Amino acid sequence: MLRTNLLKQKLRTGEPAYGLISSIPSPAAIELIAEAGFDFVIIDMEHVLINPETVENMIRTAESYALTPLVRVADLNPKTLLRLLDGGAQGIVLPMIEGPEPLAESIRACKYHPQGTRSLNAGRPGAFGKHSLAEYVALANEQIMVVAMIESAEGVRRAAEIAAVPGLDMILEGAADLSQSMGMPWQIDRPEVQQALLASWQAASAAGVPYCAIPRQPGDHERWLSRGVKSFVLGDERGIAFRALQAKLAATSAEGK
Repeated sequence: MLRTNLLKQKLRTGEPAYGLISSIPSPAAIELIAEAGFDFVIIDMEHVLINPETVENMIRTAESYALTPLVRVADLNPKTLLRLLDGGAQGIVLPMIEGPEPLAESIRACKYHPQGTRSLNAGRPGAFGKHSLAEYVALANEQIMVVAMIESAEGVRRAAEIAAVPGLDMILEGAADLSQSMGMPWQIDRPEVQQALLASWQAASAAGVPYCAIPRQPGDHERWLSRGVKSFVLGDERGIAFRALQAKLAATSAEGK
């Protein structure tokens, strides 16, 4: 059944919210993230090969905790967005948004009438028709989130237009792909890239749209906090696990020398 979107609630009240990208296609990964105390998870279907049943079970696992499940899609196909929302996703993360038009179309695909054209269905979120589906439609429009990733030079250039699209709930930065689009792959600390991130945040702030940052270097978190940013993605569980495993091996090996 449809649940209160706790991330959306935190964004409205200005409370801090911390999330993680899930790159390991397993419900167990969601359990680890939830038990660690995160507020939301972004299940990654853009960079990860993952079947629909696994995604739905990962969403179910998040539902058993106070963890808001979002899904990052590989493309903006309306039918993909529909199936993920019917499977229980509480939000869709749209990659590589470079203008207002594709964003507006995707928002319409995620919302029911009068805000959009999402196909009606009495599935999991609607409790299979247990309660009034007319009331469910209104509740779904209120609870579902749409998040746009600005991760290219063109997206930054049109950030103000993107942020002005009605129905946009949050802008998420994407410094890695942004750096590549600027001709400096993975050089995210370059002043040009940092200035582009700042420009995206300024556009979001001017439009009153929450901005979600990804702290990567010491001082990043504090810098974004000082700008009033309250939501953060702290990387992905795969990368965090790898670095922890690597450090554990290095520390243990060093003890024997």
